[in-house]
Amino acid sequence: MTPLATLGLGLLLGLKHAFDSDHLIAVSTIVTRERSAWRSLWVGLCWGIGHTLTLLLVGLVVLGLKKQIPPPVGLSLECLVGVVLIGLGVATLYDCRRKRVHAHTHIHADTPHSHFHTHANTQTHQHIHPVQVGFKPLLIGIVHGLAGSAALMLLVLAAIPSPALGLIYIAIFGCGSVVGMGLVSLLMGLFFSLAADRLRDLERGIRLTIGSLSTAFGVWMVVEIGFLQGLFL
Repeated sequence: MTPLATLGLGLLLGLKHAFDSDHLIAVSTIVTRERSAWRSLWVGLCWGIGHTLTLLLVGLVVLGLKKQIPPPVGLSLECLVGVVLIGLGVATLYDCRRKRVHAHTHIHADTPHSHFHTHANTQTHQHIHPVQVGFKPLLIGIVHGLAGSAALMLLVLAAIPSPALGLIYIAIFGCGSVVGMGLVSLLMGLFFSLAADRLRDLERGIRLTIGSLSTAFGVWMVVEIGFLQGLFL
């Protein structure tokens, strides 16, 4: 495979990498709190930037020393992602609880039905700056970059003999992740910015679902990696 084809493949793999289930779940727990499509886009871009920075830093060390990341270290970093997902899921569920999201049952035309309802804790106006919005996804992207670095570095070391070309590959892979997650976050942000005013029942239900899914997926990752793959044994 020519160097140009290798770099093109890196871009496509980076785009695909943004759609990994743990990445989507983690970012969605943040995007569901936003009411602006542009802030949601910023969330995805910050995740991708943090992810890419970590890969580049690890790449500099690994390619410079020409050594692989030890499997126990790689498993530990992947397990850390599970812990982060648990934290994000619990935080989302707590936020729903704090805003007292619950179901009300009503009867219309002799037909009972339920919908989610929320009571806001405060009526004060809050203005969130972009830096505040981007700090959390940046940290999450850094953690995801650490967790994914072992497999990526193994691929780069095996297929790309030149350290310079390897770093360029990692950078392009990261750019693909930035673009992919930015697009996903923008689409999610567009949906939630509309759902917040027009489909409040659906929007609240999705937040509860995402919080539960993030927690459950994180627990599964910790159990799968920690116990079934022997990290804690």
